[in-house]
Amino acid sequence: MRNLDNYNPTMDRRMNRSTKMTPKIPTQSMPKNQAKAMPKKFGQQDVDLAQTPLFFPEGFEKIFLFIYFITLPYIAGLFFLFFYVAEGSIDLFVSLNDQSSFMLTWTIGYEIIAAIIILSIVKMAIGFANESRKPSAKKQFRRP
Repeated sequence: MRNLDNYNPTMDRRMNRSTKMTPKIPTQSMPKNQAKAMPKKFGQQDVDLAQTPLFFPEGFEKIFLFIYFITLPYIAGLFFLFFYVAEGSIDLFVSLNDQSSFMLTWTIGYEIIAAIIILSIVKMAIGFANESRKPSAKKQFRRP
């Protein structure tokens, strides 16, 4: 109920007008990645381990990161030794594997994975630069 002692009809009309003219906008929850504005620079993007192609279970991220740090370069080094150095020959690969140490094989694989990661970072940076350079409202070309 309204208190009629302080009734102001002008104020009442303003309030009715403002509520009637305000359109109701449906509120929908947006995903977190769409709610944030796109960063203007490649280095300002957030790093999220959930979006990596590796498996990081919650609570065990550091353990799995250590396991990946040891096993992935070693496996890449073994593949390099088998396909490139031994040229797919099992006998030559076994003799190479007997003579080479774990550290040598791991180092070869580490360098291969590092090169792949650097190339993928460059590829993402170029893609980000192309996305952020979208043409705006028909700029006229001006000769400097």
